[in-house]
Amino acid sequence: MALSATPYKVNLSLTDLDRGVYATERFTVARHPSETETRLAVRLLAHALWYDETLAFGRGLSDVDEPALWHKSLDGRVLHWIEVGLPDADRLTWCSRRAERVSLLAYGKVDAWASRVLATAETLANVHVASLPDAPLAALAEGLPRTIDWAVMISEDTLYVTDGDGQHELTPAWLSGER
Repeated sequence: MALSATPYKVNLSLTDLDRGVYATERFTVARHPSETETRLAVRLLAHALWYDETLAFGRGLSDVDEPALWHKSLDGRVLHWIEVGLPDADRLTWCSRRAERVSLLAYGKVDAWASRVLATAETLANVHVASLPDAPLAALAEGLPRTIDWAVMISEDTLYVTDGDGQHELTPAWLSGER
């Protein structure tokens, strides 16, 4: 018997001072059986960082032809493809051919990954790469509840996430491109 996805209810209050975006959202997101709480937290942070009214979660781990998140135009073109994790150079190249803009929010062993893949990413004009710091991300993702209540404020590219455990400050390091 196959394991099923775990639903998480999300209440997200977003204040993005850098872009003048203010939004409150309630939605359900599925966590794939092989997905960690950290990866789910990174997908939610990517949602906040590149928020748009039409930004949608892809099937991600369930379908390799879809990103973690994406923004499509009304005619079906992919305007913004958002990946999370540490994809290989072939995956980044493949994604860059399918979207006008590709953003990657990397986490984990970024230094080792960057030494192998970042040179390729830098040659792709539409690919932008940021990495998250390990310690604050681990503190945010630890024991992620099934109902997630986050207030996210973004100021000068720093994410201030307030949850039931307090405030977490995450400043993405831009390895290639920009937000």
